[in-house]
Amino acid sequence: MAPTSNTANGNFKIPVDGSVINLENSKFMVNDQIILSQVPENITATPSPYTIGDKPVTSTPGCFVGFKATEAQSHHVVPVGQLKDIKFMSIFRFKVWWTTHWTGTNGRDLENETQMVILDKSDSSARPYVLLLPLIEGPFRASLQPGKDDFVDVCVESGSSKVTGDSFHSVLYMHAGDDPYSLVKDAIKVARIHLGTFKLLEEKTPPGIVDKFGWCTWDAFYLTVHPQGVWGGVKGLVDGGCPPGLVLIDDGWQSICHDDDPITSEGTNRTAAGEQMPCRLTKFQENYKFRDYVSPKSLGQGDPNHKGMGAFIKDLKEEFNTVDFVYVWHALCGYWGGLRPGVSDLPESKVIRPKLTPGLEKTMEDLAVDKIVNNGIGLVPPEIADKLYEGLHSHLESVGIDGVKVDVIHLLEMLCENYGGRVDLAKAYYKALTSSVKKHFNGNGVIASMEHCNDFMFLGTETIALGRVGDDFWCTDPSGDPNGTFWLQGCHMVHCAYNSLWMGNFIHPDWDMFQSTHPCAEFHAASRAISGGPIYISDSVGQHNFELLKTLVLPDGSILRCQHYALPTRDCLFEDPLHNGKTMLKIWNLNKYTGVVGAFNCQGGGWDREVRRNICASQYSNAVTCQAGPKDVEWKHGTNPIYVEGIDTFVLYSFKEKKLVLAKPTGTVRITLEPFNFELLTVSPVTVLGSKSVQFAPIGLVNMLNTGGAIQSIELDDEVNSVGVEIKGAGEMRIFASQKPRTCKINGEVVPFGYEDFMVVIDVPWSNPSGSCVVDYLF
Repeated sequence: MAPTSNTANGNFKIPVDGSVINLENSKFMVNDQIILSQVPENITATPSPYTIGDKPVTSTPGCFVGFKATEAQSHHVVPVGQLKDIKFMSIFRFKVWWTTHWTGTNGRDLENETQMVILDKSDSSARPYVLLLPLIEGPFRASLQPGKDDFVDVCVESGSSKVTGDSFHSVLYMHAGDDPYSLVKDAIKVARIHLGTFKLLEEKTPPGIVDKFGWCTWDAFYLTVHPQGVWGGVKGLVDGGCPPGLVLIDDGWQSICHDDDPITSEGTNRTAAGEQMPCRLTKFQENYKFRDYVSPKSLGQGDPNHKGMGAFIKDLKEEFNTVDFVYVWHALCGYWGGLRPGVSDLPESKVIRPKLTPGLEKTMEDLAVDKIVNNGIGLVPPEIADKLYEGLHSHLESVGIDGVKVDVIHLLEMLCENYGGRVDLAKAYYKALTSSVKKHFNGNGVIASMEHCNDFMFLGTETIALGRVGDDFWCTDPSGDPNGTFWLQGCHMVHCAYNSLWMGNFIHPDWDMFQSTHPCAEFHAASRAISGGPIYISDSVGQHNFELLKTLVLPDGSILRCQHYALPTRDCLFEDPLHNGKTMLKIWNLNKYTGVVGAFNCQGGGWDREVRRNICASQYSNAVTCQAGPKDVEWKHGTNPIYVEGIDTFVLYSFKEKKLVLAKPTGTVRITLEPFNFELLTVSPVTVLGSKSVQFAPIGLVNMLNTGGAIQSIELDDEVNSVGVEIKGAGEMRIFASQKPRTCKINGEVVPFGYEDFMVVIDVPWSNPSGSCVVDYLF
């Protein structure tokens, strides 16, 4: 539905809860505060008409923005208005595949390929937060970019010279609100109804892998992955007490070859970094490494299913019973270079030479992009894209694969000239992918990767519910900077935290794998522990830091996952935690009964708009100090908000210092961290128990990074002055209590306990099979 337009020289107002958006006298305004000035006459604006039943979709005002052009074109860059002296945060594509956070105060500070912008509220709060969200309209897709003289420009493009337009009504949505987190969520709800092409995360169920510890083969083997290596990797983790629930077989299992290779070569000699990217898929079945696997269990028994990928997966799951999920990697177009044309048993394909859009020309140079542009993609025509996914996924399902990591997703915009443009080509491919995932992988058995663009979010997320929210975990800098071993880890944190503010409305954020032996492993582990997403590593076989892993993984291969997904705290939304030398990245999340705040010193490198790439900024890499406390936790957000109205005291427990502090709702503790160090604060509301007025607050398992995630339920009995706490996991359980309990029990049995610094300390053993037990405190 395209709403009726109002021109810039015609005024409108939307009164909602005392707030208004208006376009008056060539100015976009909110509550009589200027947002954008010098709005050109060809800009149109229309209030959002959407309701659910008889109620508006959201309680805050919003409007759609369009424009009229002098001639029909496939690519328009149009000024929307001047942005002057208002702090903003934004998400932009720094690579073809990946987005990150960027801040500024004027239109000239924007980056190309910006996917969303949030304008900060004024100090007086007269101007609320305002979101600018580029959309899709018909066969066109929009993004924002810097214009001349501090104008914010909207770029509207079809991707095909054959698809043109001159009049647009809703290429940009503007939304206002007093809560930055609700602002984004509400605006995307409007987009959901307006476009009707995707589903919100809250409408979907993420795959079961989000609650499992996982191991990915990529950094362990790269393209040389083989069954014996996978087996050895899983066995090593099991023997070390950290059994995986997910095994992800990354790139290296497929049958591929270069165009000049014999079709029988299966890519076995293409093992150097990037050498596989020009390769094309030659069959849906696995390559000889997995095809030639013979199950030792069936030798001499005449079992017809004793060989191949199916036999391997069956043996792996039977031997290691914590492995509930085995996923494999594949690219959106089958492989990096697509399909090899003219191969029997594969759908027809044609090599298309990719063409970068003007916006993508300004992204960071990337090996994958260079290889793909130089060698082209063997593209299956969109009308038979279903044959690609049905052929691949039906085989994978038949051999016991539970899901797929779909990589190299944002590629279609470079291939769409003769296929109706980027939107139509994407719709055809995502429809085929969605149908296949529903048929073969329970509708949600996907990790989306290299997907950071609004085309995918608005068109590809009908059923996909989990996706990467940051660039790859880079062990070292691929450009050769030895300091990249450190500063790239800070970049990774920032990508994931800020991207989640946008992407988390479509897909459950996945912060990617890491290596437990990396110099910044603990830094990564802490962020994954409170990310709310899956936790998986890419350790080489036999090279593990089990002491660290056991702060993440339970003995049954599960994890203590937060209830929500981690987001930046309000005080760092509009700041630069990478290269201003003073801002700490702080992220918050919710467990069932506690909040958690993570502080990470990420200063030391990031995007440089002059050289158009991420670089070291060691001049900013120094100790950083911040304040953290209960107000950093957004208690009312998430699927299970925590009610803290009337709570006047909170416990703050620091993971690294092992220290407890009592704080008022606005109280804070001071945290100072050296570069690439962290601290985690468990934030727990204090309640009063029974006639003895015992102050009580749960803390959790202090040996686990997500300490409060261990608490599954709490029962208070005021009559007998007791508290029952259900715990999942094992180790040192702590609660805050203003009085020493007279007795403590585990599953009804009296146990010894300690009482120090107003904390009750109990050693909790692992309880088979569920890992859960009930700890009773009697006062």
